[in-house]
Amino acid sequence: MKIQLLPSTINEYGASTLGQHLTCFVVDDCVAIDAGSLAFSATAAHRERVRDVVLTHAHLDHIAGLPLFIDDLFATLTKPVRIHATQDVIDTLEKHIFNWSVYPRFSELTNDYGPVMEYRAFLPGNEISICHLMVTPVEVNHLVPAAGFIFTDQYTKIALSGDTAEMDEFWAAVNQLTDLSALFVECAFPESMRGLAEVSHHLTPKRLAAELEKFEVERCPVYAINLKPMYREEIIGELTQIKQRDIKILEVGCVYEF
Repeated sequence: MKIQLLPSTINEYGASTLGQHLTCFVVDDCVAIDAGSLAFSATAAHRERVRDVVLTHAHLDHIAGLPLFIDDLFATLTKPVRIHATQDVIDTLEKHIFNWSVYPRFSELTNDYGPVMEYRAFLPGNEISICHLMVTPVEVNHLVPAAGFIFTDQYTKIALSGDTAEMDEFWAAVNQLTDLSALFVECAFPESMRGLAEVSHHLTPKRLAAELEKFEVERCPVYAINLKPMYREEIIGELTQIKQRDIKILEVGCVYEF
């Protein structure tokens, strides 16, 4: 399985940086998990092949590129872009984004080939088939309805928390997977911003360390994701102090194969 966290932040010279303002993971060049930077950083292969977008939740940094991605492809889509999300997230998109005031309601529009976007609602705990992947959404603890995911291509299993604070259902699900290939888990703020992390339902390195005490799968690589770019170096420095696990940073733009 191949996974890439798409770039989203540029410097004064127009080059992408290691910062991550927006979130979008592309799996095997054909399934996007979240769509924050999908329109901005998609490759030609992504634009040709990605027709399934799986959303963890509806915060802007996870959906910002979705309207523009569909807009770019509107005339050429021979089948609709499928948006997989909970009904809460779908309702938020229809009310606040695809509402004709902020952006066209693509779920009502067609091109010469037919519909350009359709919703596919899922329920946490119910496994679904998306492209060549089997995906199990798991409820996590964020300020809005949100899901993490366990996804597999029948050979490799990956778990991804999405945005979350302390959680239990997610760990109960991943602890059943003795053959887990990698865990992607958020760590958004440093300890100096613990107050903001708490009210916004995010993790800090110390809170992440406490969460990883619940993680029972041994010899599974752990990658920190969703580091706020303004605090990236501070967060990384604090993560290196965690001794229970060797926590790696999932680097923006790198292609990981598991």
